[in-house]
Amino acid sequence: MPVKTDRIDARNIAWALQAGWFRTVHVKSQETHKLRALLRSRAMLVKTRASLDNHLRGILKAFGRKVGRVAVGRFEARVGELVEGDAILEETVMAVLRTRREVVDRLADLHRLVLEAAKADPVCQRLMTAPGVGPVTALAYRTAVEDPGRFRKSSLLGAHFGLTPRKYASGETDRNGRITKCGDRMMRSLLCEAATVLLTRVRRWTWLKRWGVAVARRRGARRAQVAVARRLAVILHRMWVDGTAFQTSRSAAVA
Repeated sequence: MPVKTDRIDARNIAWALQAGWFRTVHVKSQETHKLRALLRSRAMLVKTRASLDNHLRGILKAFGRKVGRVAVGRFEARVGELVEGDAILEETVMAVLRTRREVVDRLADLHRLVLEAAKADPVCQRLMTAPGVGPVTALAYRTAVEDPGRFRKSSLLGAHFGLTPRKYASGETDRNGRITKCGDRMMRSLLCEAATVLLTRVRRWTWLKRWGVAVARRRGARRAQVAVARRLAVILHRMWVDGTAFQTSRSAAVA
């Protein structure tokens, strides 16, 4: 506009509202925001712990001392064994290990709060009946959606979390790209993690795992992970709306 003032902006906004040229936005409750803050803080501490672990591995590798594959609980003891007898290296590493120990303790506190919140919520308990879905994923899904009624169809959840492919169609050109990665990044990551657990670690065979394994054989593991994650997002919404637990057999799920 050649002339832009606050009065003109207010008038244009009023005209847009009167004409209905707007889309309503869902505003989450304060309780949901608190749970989201809890989940994001936990994720930040997990990332910090991994960064400290990689830093220590890099320091020791320069001296020909490899930590190797160890459990999270044995990492500190393993590093202590590698630097024992070297005063300067031991003092340097122990300073980082003390910070890591504090991070691990605070992470345990936040994880306990997540478990308590998921246990106290009946929706989370129902969502956790799906294979591969744990307390963190269930609580994150619960807070990301909050109100399942704001989605007309369960199939919209895949696009809402950015798990559907990009599309470019113009003239004679029509191609699909990679996933859009729109929406909640943390939820998308957790859904992909749940899909990986379902495909690789869950031993019980269900119709969903059988379908995911078939996709992996045809299209590869990476595509299968995204496909199962997208389908999990849809299934969890349907379970929430219907008030039912996950059905292991396809016939029972359809019925």
